[in-house]
Amino acid sequence: MKKIIISSLITVVLFAQSAQDIAEKSFKAISGYGGSEAISLMILKSANGTKNERKLKVIRKEGENGDKSYIEFLYPNDIKGTKLLSFEVIGKDDKQWLYLPALKRIKRISSRNKSGSFVGSEFSYEDISSINYKNYTYPNEAEIVTKDGKNYYKIVRIPIDKHSGYSKQIVWIDTDNYLIRFGEYYNKNGKLLKKISFPKYKKIDNIWRIFEIDIENIQNHKSSKLIWKSEKIHLPINNSDVSKRVLN
Repeated sequence: MKKIIISSLITVVLFAQSAQDIAEKSFKAISGYGGSEAISLMILKSANGTKNERKLKVIRKEGENGDKSYIEFLYPNDIKGTKLLSFEVIGKDDKQWLYLPALKRIKRISSRNKSGSFVGSEFSYEDISSINYKNYTYPNEAEIVTKDGKNYYKIVRIPIDKHSGYSKQIVWIDTDNYLIRFGEYYNKNGKLLKKISFPKYKKIDNIWRIFEIDIENIQNHKSSKLIWKSEKIHLPINNSDVSKRVLN
């Protein structure tokens, strides 16, 4: 009887939080880093299993109205020097610029092209930029689901941006630490487009940081992976470090 009562109390506590409250806690669990610099590997896998590996540097700076990020590819030579600058704007179109070294020019990524492939990967420009929970609405209450003996909050979120490539996203969030573990992203026609997972996090100075993202395109059977090899946080990143001047 005591076990039943305790289990019921836990269920009540879990359900007492709205989907937006859970999303906010999930966002805050990986926030507070101030400024960061990371070295990552991007691994692309074709439908026939062929793999390509890329190395990139990522600089991020937190902001009240959205984060700023700068990505520069370090190798291989055919993509080395390609750069992406992103300004997240909460509730509005993000601002993004892509520098292509072969053309020696800067290209503005229009809001209508946010769903396009980021340098041939299964990550879109939207996936790279928009991470704040305020960029979504939450039409339903959270569900509690159990998978492999673990409890997750299952929530539905709808992108606010009308130019988003997704009609909705469903994410599963660990009830113990509020970290997103799995997700399903649906296209504008309501069909499942991508599956995403976050198999690895690390705590740095008591802040959870993502260290691996796997994304699979269900429709073309390609996949991409981002693996963080290192990350430093609480760095004094200046606005000039994430400004358009770094693209030149």
